[in-house]
Amino acid sequence: MAEIKIDAEPRTEFGKGAARRLRRNQQVPGVLYELGQEPIHVALPGHALMLALKNSNALLSVKVSGKSHLAIPKQVQREVLRGFIEHVDLLKVKRGEKVTVDIPVHAVGEAISGSLVVTEMSEITIEAEATHIPEYVEVSLDGLDVGDQILASQLELPEGSTLAIEDDMLIINVTSQPTEPEPEEEVEAETEEAAAPEEEAEQADEESE
Repeated sequence: MAEIKIDAEPRTEFGKGAARRLRRNQQVPGVLYELGQEPIHVALPGHALMLALKNSNALLSVKVSGKSHLAIPKQVQREVLRGFIEHVDLLKVKRGEKVTVDIPVHAVGEAISGSLVVTEMSEITIEAEATHIPEYVEVSLDGLDVGDQILASQLELPEGSTLAIEDDMLIINVTSQPTEPEPEEEVEAETEEAAAPEEEAEQADEESE
């Protein structure tokens, strides 16, 4: 995964008022942190950050006060209605370091006609080298039939990546298509037809009396 370079500014003002002022200037408040180290509070360019975070595991090279920091997004807060980024936490990483991340599962191909493919897990957790995080894992549906399943252990992960979930976790489940219920009119007609002989029998009994 290629590094995405972003120039950031150090942030010294905090609180809701300061955050609103940053957003009015098309900037996003954020934090660069590393275990055991003091966090670095930054203001990032909003548009550039939005483009960079189209990939949820983007590898960023954030330059602050003349020094570059390699980082990946760990938490992104977005405005509920419009989806604007309101705040971002970035985890500093080192080359060769392993990190644990979630990546999406992409299903390709088609199962056998008449079957229904259910994606039980749309994301899986893996461990990968910080500068080689895969964008997704691909699963082929070609030839799958009713009753077939794909477990986590059957996924083909890129070289250098390992599962961080149980091997027997169900990823894809293939079931049969649900049968369509009969139209209400037909059901009512069948009920009326079934009731007719009973009514005729009751009338015959009354006449015989």
